[in-house]
Amino acid sequence: MTLEQLHALFLEHPKVSTDTRKIAEKSIFFALKGDNFNGNAFAAEALDKGAAYAVIDESEFHIDERTILVDHVLETLQQLATYHRKHCKAKVISLTGSNGKTTTKELIYAVISKKYRTIATQGNLNNHIGVPLTLLSIQEDTEMAIVEMGANHQGEIAMLSNIAQPDFGYITNFGKAHLEGFGGVEGVIKGKSELYQFLMANNRYIFMNADDPIQRDKLNGYAKKMGFSTEDHQFYNIQLVQANPFVTLKVENVDIETQLIGKYNFSNCCAAILMGKYFNVPLTDVKSALESYQPQNNRSQILTKNGFKIVLDAYNANPTSMRAALENFSGMQETHKTVIIGDMFELGETAAEEHQAIADLVQELGFESAYLVGENFFGTQTPLPKYRTFDDLKAHLSSHPLTKGTLLIKGSRGMALERVLDLL
Repeated sequence: MTLEQLHALFLEHPKVSTDTRKIAEKSIFFALKGDNFNGNAFAAEALDKGAAYAVIDESEFHIDERTILVDHVLETLQQLATYHRKHCKAKVISLTGSNGKTTTKELIYAVISKKYRTIATQGNLNNHIGVPLTLLSIQEDTEMAIVEMGANHQGEIAMLSNIAQPDFGYITNFGKAHLEGFGGVEGVIKGKSELYQFLMANNRYIFMNADDPIQRDKLNGYAKKMGFSTEDHQFYNIQLVQANPFVTLKVENVDIETQLIGKYNFSNCCAAILMGKYFNVPLTDVKSALESYQPQNNRSQILTKNGFKIVLDAYNANPTSMRAALENFSGMQETHKTVIIGDMFELGETAAEEHQAIADLVQELGFESAYLVGENFFGTQTPLPKYRTFDDLKAHLSSHPLTKGTLLIKGSRGMALERVLDLL
């Protein structure tokens, strides 16, 4: 079966399933493989549960005309996504970066969808499978598609760019994330910049933070770009009014009061404002979109529970985002501030150094109390209370409960520090 023929089937059955536990009726099931599973073995189950077709790459699992045999299921999924993206009229905005990708994507979606029929990456489906699934969710009447692209090693953003073929692109920042896979900070910059390389090679449009010297250097001399800046008036001027705790911005003499905490969210908001400007979304709509957006999924949420005020930022962490969160929390005008922070993963040989630096920063900032959790923090040289496991922290807090006050909870996803809420 040719790609064109497969796409014709997809247009008749425009839903894709990859998990037999969540089969959509009359969808096309793609039998993906993983380290511990072979999707081919589930093709029959997918069809029994209502899938119209199953795409497989092992002939022994062929059943009847409803099974489509290809050379490689994942590559076919990716190729179909690119074919569909080119078939549709939607403009594609891709974004990547070390920190803030998902929040920025949601803010851009909030702004752009005020004027255009828009789809965006769901959750954090931003990898070699998630990006194709996002592209395949583009419909005939979709005008804009916002595609988040994540990576933990070099070459991945280049691959995702070739799949998504974006018309526009934005990089949030270059931080200390996935250092192990990228090979250090310079590797992060090189890897994330693969989006720039694709856009420039294909004469596509780039949005940029003009106050970021790395971005200015990378894009020096490239004409098809638009940037925001707090200082340089050759770019779109946006000012930070305050971030205590919520970010308030001023643009074209209009104040925008968001429900996002921390100066680190300022540039995320600026990106959405910049794109709103470029795509002629009225500033009143931009203001409405940003002011009504509420963070969720453990990302910079402010909660209250049993007398505690909680800054829950437990979705993920790396040295850059951890430092920003701690410094922002230190500047908040609250009484009795407590930090509970967990290990940062994927730092490779720099793990000990980076965790020590964060432990030193916590001590330097002088919070009323602090708790460090995880193998890496347990290995630091610090007088601060530290616990090898979450269960060790839990045992301590059961006999020494936290007093009322304001908490910052932050750690990598694998630490699942949102569990602290159950201990309050």
